[in-house]
Amino acid sequence: MLSEHKALDIALIDISRTATFTNYFVIATAQSPLQFDALVEYLERDLGPKGIPLRHREGSPESGWVLLDFGDIIVHLFTADQREYYRLEELWGRTSPVVRFAD
Repeated sequence: MLSEHKALDIALIDISRTATFTNYFVIATAQSPLQFDALVEYLERDLGPKGIPLRHREGSPESGWVLLDFGDIIVHLFTADQREYYRLEELWGRTSPVVRFAD
């Protein structure tokens, strides 16, 4: 789980009723480029063997945003500043439920 690797402010948005390209967004905040790399490595290592391979990756830890497309699930990792700038929960939360997980 992302929380086990110290990701902060983890949220799940079910966009299956409003989007056709995926079912869920998982959004989390990483605190450093090193943590970005660790989270990406963890997700690839954990989900791949479960039959959920990474389809596409965009962004970089240095940019403050990394997108990992696992098909039905798209993971967005942000720095706190970039997350505030993009406000995905606010944008998608208007039409889809947002579930927040305690840190």
